[in-house]
Amino acid sequence: MKALLLKETKHLEIADVDIKESVGPNDVRIKIHTVGICGSDVHYYLHGRIGPFIVKEPMVLGHEASGTVIEVGTNVKNLKVGDRVCMEPGIPDLNSRATLLGMYNLDPAVRFWATPPIHGCLRETVVHPAMFTFKLPDNVSFGEGALVEPLAVGMQAAKKAMIQAGDVAVVTGCGTIGMVTGMAALASGCSKVIITDTLQPKLDLAAKMGMTAVNIIKQDLKTVVDKATDGWGADVVFEASGNENAVLHAFEPLRPGGCVVFIGMPVEPVPVDIVSAQAKEARIETIFRYAHVYPRAINLMESGKINVKPMITDTYKFADSIKAFEYAANPKPTSVKVAIEMQ
Repeated sequence: MKALLLKETKHLEIADVDIKESVGPNDVRIKIHTVGICGSDVHYYLHGRIGPFIVKEPMVLGHEASGTVIEVGTNVKNLKVGDRVCMEPGIPDLNSRATLLGMYNLDPAVRFWATPPIHGCLRETVVHPAMFTFKLPDNVSFGEGALVEPLAVGMQAAKKAMIQAGDVAVVTGCGTIGMVTGMAALASGCSKVIITDTLQPKLDLAAKMGMTAVNIIKQDLKTVVDKATDGWGADVVFEASGNENAVLHAFEPLRPGGCVVFIGMPVEPVPVDIVSAQAKEARIETIFRYAHVYPRAINLMESGKINVKPMITDTYKFADSIKAFEYAANPKPTSVKVAIEMQ
């Protein structure tokens, strides 16, 4: 089948690949429609590795996907041919200790699309377990369906924060993950989400989504938070940038007893101000991908409480997918999510 193949660092090809995948009794075969380009895809393209995950042989990229079911296994009852779906890209060992504890995202044996050596989904079809394949509502497009994956990251962060109705949250970083985290926080009950960045076009988009945008080049975050909370501080701070300075100062806008959730992944180890955290008895949470949140994310999209459509700023056809990656590696400030349509 045709696929977008990362041959080596900064070398992509649209190539015929021989991926033999049979449909087991609990699987479905899906014709891919839309794939979002994630920051991790771009990182593999530019650098050939993320931490210990190294691309040692040609690999198909992509893990944010939607499509149409074209074949179902004999035991599958919840899906049928023709269903429009999105897919969780990680497949854990269903008998592992992590899975049995409800933390299947932390299973060391998880097979995650486009994480070496596992091929991703920028190809014509994939075979996937039905239990990690989710039907899209009629009012959710294929493009939105591909964005359920990053939205799930934001949902996981909101879940770990244990948001209470009326909370005030801060999100540092207004990229895709920052925006979906802000939307998830609002949908989870936050009365206000203050989001920061240095790129005004992204902040303008976040403002249209109901967030309070703060350009940290022009405004002081703590001053804005103090004004919004009568000097008390934010209940939750979501660090979604992975920026060293943002990590170091994550506890400054936090209220006493508040929670900081670290989402962004710095390229190198960064310092954390433990004393500032201790002085506020801050609760610190971290997330790694997500678990058990896809259905909630889809329900919120169906209801209209979360609208990811404005985030899809650039769309390419599969034939132009190499150009799509070249653009995603150096996008305009107005770009948020680059998507590739396979059909």
